Amino acid sequence: MAKKSSEPVFETRDVAESSKVWSVFALAASLGAATVAKKGLNTSWKAATGKNPPANPADPDVNMREAVMWAAASGTFVGLARMLAQRKAAGYYVKSTGKLPPGLERDVEKA
Repeated sequence: MAKKSSEPVFETRDVAESSKVWSVFALAASLGAATVAKKGLNTSWKAATGKNPPANPADPDVNMREAVMWAAASGTFVGLARMLAQRKAAGYYVKSTGKLPPGLERDVEKA
């Protein structure tokens, strides 16, 4: 007769499934936020400078000051939008499941 395990049989599958759901959810939130941030940044750049943003800041024909400003602005705003979207997605995940998404842990100050 086979020995019964006291551990749930589906626990590993549930964790893996939860991890996949979180990965898809976080990716969708990040891509959506990055797209919205990029569109807003393009519009703001055009309003501020009167020109379209550089398509490729690494192009030697693009003014160095303009390339640096675009790289700094786009990196900052897209990164910030992605972080905010992932935080919102993690909050929704916690409300839905009662626990943090796989791979995230609370940022607790250590005494």
